[in-house]
Amino acid sequence: GGDHTITYPILQALAAKHGPVGLVHVDAHTDTGDTALGEKIYHGTPFRRCVEEALLDRGRVVQIGIRGSSYDPDPYKYCREQGFRVVPAEECWMKSLEPLMGEVRAQMGDKPVYISFDIDGLDPAYAPGTGTPEIAGLTPAQALEIIRGCKGLNIVGCDLVEVAPMYDVSGNTALLGANLLFEMLCVLPGVKTL
Repeated sequence: GGDHTITYPILQALAAKHGPVGLVHVDAHTDTGDTALGEKIYHGTPFRRCVEEALLDRGRVVQIGIRGSSYDPDPYKYCREQGFRVVPAEECWMKSLEPLMGEVRAQMGDKPVYISFDIDGLDPAYAPGTGTPEIAGLTPAQALEIIRGCKGLNIVGCDLVEVAPMYDVSGNTALLGANLLFEMLCVLPGVKTL
């Protein structure tokens, strides 16, 4: 639950302890906007604020599932300029993400990593209960491949955000969110699974 703004103070605290961290970010949006309605802090700006405060190890940031409408002809330019790897949703369609996660593990190495998972990274057919749904997103199976693909990384924290149960009378979004959080707990360092 919560909007994506919550990741910003979490990363401030983690960077104070570990230094700049790597980031596996699953989302429909890059969340690197500068302002909205004159405000610098809102759910579409946390990762720009994190860059400005040097909270992220920019060469170890991967954003997966990015898509949706934009007011900019090159919506990922800022991210690329920061050294982020942007994996648009269309590069994920109809295939396993296990090979991608092998590349991500190599990129992250053994340094601290944070996982931030916005439920709108998934297609609204599976997770309609969110405030900013975008069509043609990831599947639940791909979400599991991403999270399970993080096993073995030096994960120092994780979140799952933007679940809005009031927008999904079926309860499926909340169910999916809870299960994805459970999966994140299972890949934390030192956790033994079957």
